[in-house]
Amino acid sequence: MLPKNLKKAFIKPLQGALKGREIAVLYNPTEYSVEKSNQYQMNALPGLANPVAQFVSGNADTLTMELLFDTYTDHQSEDVRNYTGLIARLLEIDSDTHAPPVCQFVWGDGGGHFSFNAIIERMTQKFTMFLDDGTPVRATLNLTLKEYRTVTEQLQDVRPQSADRTKRVVFKESDRLWLLAAREYNDPGRWRFIAEKNNLDNPRTVPIGRELIIPPLDGENELR
Repeated sequence: MLPKNLKKAFIKPLQGALKGREIAVLYNPTEYSVEKSNQYQMNALPGLANPVAQFVSGNADTLTMELLFDTYTDHQSEDVRNYTGLIARLLEIDSDTHAPPVCQFVWGDGGGHFSFNAIIERMTQKFTMFLDDGTPVRATLNLTLKEYRTVTEQLQDVRPQSADRTKRVVFKESDRLWLLAAREYNDPGRWRFIAEKNNLDNPRTVPIGRELIIPPLDGENELR
């Protein structure tokens, strides 16, 4: 269960007309969910009963939560849309960036600090309490935020592993080029790189006993 004395959560646009403004939630969420997933491609290889899973890319983390907005009790029955509307604006196209702004969700401080840079992908507003004149004074917002990271940030974190020097192996009867690529590069899909470096016209008919060069990945091939 989340502690009740956490500092008030807020959403801060990092771009556009509202850049730097802290849009506070009226009540901290009681829980939030972070979803992580990866994308794989299934490759059918000759001689195998099942396809081989090849990693393609990671998917952006997804943060979901429900927020309560209530102006009836502590805000003199002010129109609750004055608060929910600020968050709704973050889904609109900004005139400066020509896209909805990247935002930062921040909650807590110190060891309990949670920060998430994202775009707001989806928001559902549900108004649940009204004054006699129809003014809404209570609402729940269901938010879905997609993590935002620049290409530079992602490349700094992950670099494909490669053999650090050229190797030579003797091709055995049990060998396959995709097996060599999986062993040396952690990626069976790079068998083509080995085939090209060894001038193999037909990688399915590599002669048993042939010596193959297993080169390190160069700058042109390491991010393929």
